[in-house]
Amino acid sequence: MKRPPVLTRAVARSLVPFGGERAAALVPHARFAGPMPWVIAIMIALTTIAAAGGLALSNLADGARTELSGAATVQVVEPLPEERDRQVRAAERALAALPEVASIRVVPESELDALIEPWLGGGIDGEAVPMPALVDVELRGPADGTRLARLRQALAATAPAARVDAQSSWLAPVFAAIRSLQLLSLALVVLLALTSAAAVWLAARSALGANRPTIEIVHLLGGTDGQIARIFQRSVGFDAVAGGAAGLAIGMVAVFVLGNQFAALGSGMVAGGGLGPFDWLAIAAIPIAGVAIAMLTARWTVLSALRKML
Repeated sequence: MKRPPVLTRAVARSLVPFGGERAAALVPHARFAGPMPWVIAIMIALTTIAAAGGLALSNLADGARTELSGAATVQVVEPLPEERDRQVRAAERALAALPEVASIRVVPESELDALIEPWLGGGIDGEAVPMPALVDVELRGPADGTRLARLRQALAATAPAARVDAQSSWLAPVFAAIRSLQLLSLALVVLLALTSAAAVWLAARSALGANRPTIEIVHLLGGTDGQIARIFQRSVGFDAVAGGAAGLAIGMVAVFVLGNQFAALGSGMVAGGGLGPFDWLAIAAIPIAGVAIAMLTARWTVLSALRKML
């Protein structure tokens, strides 16, 4: 069997040291010619988008909870306008006397009309469709059951038509949906990581099969499993670095485009879903984690296959 020139030179030099470009040349590998860098780039791009979405949702939920933790709403449900106005004024006086109340604001009727206009249309007659009066209350602490009970007790005598609710309770379904989306983002990140590892595993197994005669000769010349595994690990590392950089760039472009689209909505709640410095650091670490996963998967795959092969 005729040895390839690179192997002949390696034998002449006794395979010492067995590493670097000389060792990598023993196993032919056309970098960027195969699908591996592009597969990793796609996986890193999708992981970046999923991770950015999950982090933005987490920031949005935390900001909304912080903003609404001490907020309560008083609804005066009374069909008669005169009696409703009287109870609203009485509720203001009763709430202002409580030490746990930081601020009180009666929502103007114009704001209420703007809120119901998308559903009922404009020009709604207040007598035909009675609207409750709303009073926004900011507490000096969280709007827990104890504080809400004190508000209800203070309003029971002067404003019997008043109903007190924590504003955070209105958004409980929204928070539940956000938690579901966060779990979905996390599941996507894990799934993409496993898919990347599976792609590297398949590529490493294919390369091992294609270069089996050369690997057997290297073993006969004294090369160890660890030295051969480093050849594949190094080759996969180069591909993973190139694919990770390209994937991060694609993912960042997509994140910026989506961020601008959501920012154009002009919603205060959506505005709280921006990414902070630590979030950007976590996103920047995604390709580093991808390279580490690819190299470790390649090493484990090669070592496991060599133990069965030789």
